[in-house]
Amino acid sequence: MIDLNDHSIFMKAALAEAQQAASEGEVPVGAVITAGGRIIARAHNLTERLTDVTAHAEIQAITAASNYLGAKYLQKCTLYVTLEPCPMCAGALFWSQIGRVVYGASDAKRGFKEHGGELHPKTEIISGIMEEECGDIMTQFFQRKRK
Repeated sequence: MIDLNDHSIFMKAALAEAQQAASEGEVPVGAVITAGGRIIARAHNLTERLTDVTAHAEIQAITAASNYLGAKYLQKCTLYVTLEPCPMCAGALFWSQIGRVVYGASDAKRGFKEHGGELHPKTEIISGIMEEECGDIMTQFFQRKRK
């Protein structure tokens, strides 16, 4: 039985998605959405492949989870994402009414908190889960890009 309070289990799945993104030349952000202790959606950034600035991991995951559940609201779901959501993704998460957002690394430049963004009042936010691993994948990706 999975301990629903062991967020690292699901963050590792989000990190695997981030690794996939990096291998495809995408900014390495990965996300999974869970419901009832099961992963119901997996996604990573697809902005380069789709030539679409809105194709962030969180948006892709929200769409996949909504399709899976046949519902637009995700109140009983948890999003695990490797990087603090941007204001655009925070808006989508707000409208989805997602129950909980768990993220790894903070984004001091583009994160929703820096820009005054808010999630739905009933959404629980947990940060810093596997923060070092989530931050390292971003740092390494951009170091390689600059070479």
